[in-house]
Amino acid sequence: MENLERKKVAILATNGFEESELKEPMNALKEAGADVHIVSEQSGKIKSWNDGNWSTEYDVDKTIDQVSQSDYNALVLPGGVINPDILRRNDNAIRLIKSFFENKKPVAAICHAPWLLAEAGVLQGRKVTSFNSIKRDLVNAGAMWEDSEVVVDEGLVTSRNPNDLPAFNKKLIEEVYEGKHEMQTA
Repeated sequence: MENLERKKVAILATNGFEESELKEPMNALKEAGADVHIVSEQSGKIKSWNDGNWSTEYDVDKTIDQVSQSDYNALVLPGGVINPDILRRNDNAIRLIKSFFENKKPVAAICHAPWLLAEAGVLQGRKVTSFNSIKRDLVNAGAMWEDSEVVVDEGLVTSRNPNDLPAFNKKLIEEVYEGKHEMQTA
């Protein structure tokens, strides 16, 4: 496994994120040596969604207005339906996401989180996957969608659902280790 010491990764989430899609990548990144921060709209705690119900609360490390892409080596976007639907209406969240692409840094999005990529306008000509119900939204945003457990396109890592987390986490760690990707564009 790649050593991610001295790498910092932001996980952007708000209430209603799919618990496993935040918890498992966070744990994998930490196990690889990365410093991981949960970034959200407000300080305090955010509540996860699991098996159709509200679940565990997670501490927010930083708020969106306290961070910049320059603070981090990569960005992770967990899914769930509620979480990305709320965040895609937050201009500061969308600017933050877009800034990672503008600076050629790895971004990983799973399940419904690619909605945020469509909102940020960073999908034109990019290969992605997602939860199948948002396929049309991503294609309409210019993406080339495929039904695979994980798709990697020049630093952009996407997966369909929690069942894909082992493949997603493996590729996430690989892309963070590799660092900036010159073809990662906004």
